[in-house]
Amino acid sequence: MFEYLGTVLVSVDPGFDVLRYLTVRTIGGTLSALVISILMGPVIINFLKSMQFEQYVRTDGPESHFKKTGTPTMGGLLILSSLIISTLLWADLGNRYIWVVLSVTIGFSLIGFFDDYFKIKNKNSDGLSFKQKILFQSLVALVAMSYLYYSAEIIPETSFIVPFFKDLIVPMSPFIFIFTGMFVLVGSSNAVNLTDGLDGLAILPSVLIGGALGLIAYAMGNQLISDYLYLPHLPLSGELIVFCGALIGSGIGFLWYNTYPAEMFMGDIGSLALGAILGIIAILLRHELVFAIMAGVFVIETLSVAIQIISYKIRGKRVFLMAPIHHHYELKGWAEPKIIVRFWIITLVLILIALATLKLR
Repeated sequence: MFEYLGTVLVSVDPGFDVLRYLTVRTIGGTLSALVISILMGPVIINFLKSMQFEQYVRTDGPESHFKKTGTPTMGGLLILSSLIISTLLWADLGNRYIWVVLSVTIGFSLIGFFDDYFKIKNKNSDGLSFKQKILFQSLVALVAMSYLYYSAEIIPETSFIVPFFKDLIVPMSPFIFIFTGMFVLVGSSNAVNLTDGLDGLAILPSVLIGGALGLIAYAMGNQLISDYLYLPHLPLSGELIVFCGALIGSGIGFLWYNTYPAEMFMGDIGSLALGAILGIIAILLRHELVFAIMAGVFVIETLSVAIQIISYKIRGKRVFLMAPIHHHYELKGWAEPKIIVRFWIITLVLILIALATLKLR
């Protein structure tokens, strides 16, 4: 909205052109989302309590988690509302990339909403079945990836970018592009969902990764910077930094209430949407491999579950005391805040390594 206002009002006073600056709108989106989420936090918490949207802890989980039963869940509503409102206020709504990320956000949040709703209705930790979630996630991902492929205007939009190599861009067939995109989207969504088991564990890494992807988006949208870094120039990608700024603001605002001990949990409505958001931005930027490095904590959490299941079915033995791996460290005696902060630190290091690959070409 403000971008459009700047375009209209610049004829009245050239000073209004500042509303069209990408940096100004990114800062505006970040601060707006932060303020909205901080102010709306108590309102959302009271609403969730009044609706009895409470967390039901899995009975086979760590005993220390039983005290969390009854904490308001579906706090992802706070993240999503502040994120979407700020994006609509500050982003260029004529940019189709913005509508792609908004559509994916809404699609995956609806899946998470119904998953949370059935958990609350059934008064246990069982929501949608695994097959149902994968099916609905795949359908949303299929629509998004099909649109991206057939609406592409330049070759790099549907090509595979290989890190560490200058100008190594491999065009992809429709099937490979859509299939790999679906894998990234569904995998990222579920990875964040699996990680969201401790207070603040999933939200800050998501914020940090979102910020890093925003920097890449800005670089690829700027002809001079993209040429300097030997990155393909994607003219539409720069606008994604406004969305990423709003994600940072809404995420930090949510963390204010989700930090240990949490006053509310994001629920699947938040975690499934967050994972999908990061995945679709990485896909739009054609930096899926760099994203995999940044999201190393999410990847490890997911692999720990897969390894645990496979080992138990084949050998009848568990590799970890409990999966995902953050529960393993809990049962080893690590305090919850220690696990959370150390995973945050690991994520920050992985992001720096991933960003370094942009120059190592």
